[in-house]
Amino acid sequence: MESCTQNTAADEVITRRSGKHHPTVWGDHFLAYANLPGANKGEEKQHEDLKQEVRKMLEMAPSKSLQNLDLINTIQCLGVAYQFEREIDESLSYMYTRYEEWIGEVDGSDLHAIALCFRLLRQQGYYVSCDAFRKFTDDQGNFNKELVKDVPGMLSLYEAAQFRVHGEEILDEALNFTITRLKLSLPKLSNSLAQQVSNALKFPIKDGMVRVETRKYVSFYQENESHNEVLLNFAKLDFNILQRLHKKELCDITRWQKELEMVKGLPYARDRLVELYFWSLGVYFEPQYRVARKILTKVLCFISILDDTYDIYGTLDELTLLTEAIERWNVDASEQLPPYLKIIYRGLLDVYNEVEKELAHENKSFLVDYSITEMKKVLRSYFQEAKWYHWKKVPTMEHYVKNGIPSSGYQLLATTCWLGMGEVATKDAFDWIATEPPILVASCIITRLLNDLLSHEHEQERGDVASGIECYMNEYGVTKEEAHIEIRKIIENHWKDLNQEYLNLTTVIPRILLMTIINLTRGAEFIYKDEDAYTFSKNNLKDVISVVLIDPII
Repeated sequence: MESCTQNTAADEVITRRSGKHHPTVWGDHFLAYANLPGANKGEEKQHEDLKQEVRKMLEMAPSKSLQNLDLINTIQCLGVAYQFEREIDESLSYMYTRYEEWIGEVDGSDLHAIALCFRLLRQQGYYVSCDAFRKFTDDQGNFNKELVKDVPGMLSLYEAAQFRVHGEEILDEALNFTITRLKLSLPKLSNSLAQQVSNALKFPIKDGMVRVETRKYVSFYQENESHNEVLLNFAKLDFNILQRLHKKELCDITRWQKELEMVKGLPYARDRLVELYFWSLGVYFEPQYRVARKILTKVLCFISILDDTYDIYGTLDELTLLTEAIERWNVDASEQLPPYLKIIYRGLLDVYNEVEKELAHENKSFLVDYSITEMKKVLRSYFQEAKWYHWKKVPTMEHYVKNGIPSSGYQLLATTCWLGMGEVATKDAFDWIATEPPILVASCIITRLLNDLLSHEHEQERGDVASGIECYMNEYGVTKEEAHIEIRKIIENHWKDLNQEYLNLTTVIPRILLMTIINLTRGAEFIYKDEDAYTFSKNNLKDVISVVLIDPII
């Protein structure tokens, strides 16, 4: 769809493309939470009492036992592991030092125990060998057929295999084997277990957004007859208390957006503030990262607007002026810009000034420069895509991916999401992430290509720049279906890179910082699983956001 706007200065009509984006599905819903009360004294006491009971369970569970591993896994799946980080880390650290010994002692046929231990340790950043799984294979290296009767074991092996790195053929085989067999087993399972298995097949733990998976797991766990009532009640209460905090945060951010009046001034851009806050919640949901979430959501808001501006609305002359102004980064540079770009440019500078003030009391204002540097890289890459579009050029896959690393936005977001994280995000950490380390590059490529797989048809309809799909088809002379298969393989390989780098880095970079990069990548896996759920948020994402951000757990 194209629209015309009058350029009075030149007295000519400019033809602009339009994204035909649906308006926000939320309206002013979250403004209603301005006076939402926090936890009352009774809730606070109940929460603390239950927390101490769960802590006791962790302390009482024998350190080298399946009971302990199952408890840690349940606590993680119920979304309350952040309350027991020290206890869990001590427990898994002890397990790591005795892993080989424990594997030897555990019942050789207990696939669930071995797979669970392997996964929990890799998730925590400990490299452990996958050789333990050889005892479940025959002479040809195929997994034993009788394993199919052990559905919990198969599910644990499937989840463990997701954390594989390059060269672990046994885990590649495990993944293919478990996916095939679990799908075949679905009709024979009880309703609750079938739901859990089919959810895992779509959203393995590696890919799931923590708050979304927590909400689902509470339901699965409640239906499990052997569930622990104390743990279940604690998880429900904790979820609801946090949800109220998140509602209030979103109320404040909604008010900020309304005061900016950018939605009215930029009708071509997607209005997805709630979805962007939800995305930031996927990076960190814990109460101590309240400021960090606010910063990340506001920067996300501008990235979304700028993406639409470069993609569909701006003329090449306007985008040249905007890119040059961004490079200069001062308010005087806005003088040459057309009115609608002035709104964006000045709003962007205001947000960064606000962040500088926010961080001034910690003497960390200087860290904002790292984010500004990444913002400039993003807009250079958007401008490159705009030039490709206007010149009708389809780049090689290599050039496309190289430009796609910054254009994914994830170098910027990974850097920005550390602002407001407090003492753990040191200058050294920012210097490290500024070098574009392989873990971050892998995350960017995964995100760029996932977006292309799901949004390229819609983008081609409106006449966007060639996506990774077109670049691959054009360069290798393959069909769209073949390009999809190959790009899925590229994404899988980059997940192996990401897993490998995470294991290499946990002794160098604080795990909590690395997890933000992993959680950003999980967010992309979630948003682009079946469709571009960000752009078309009224389809399925609306219901997911409702259960995470609106409906408390009864």
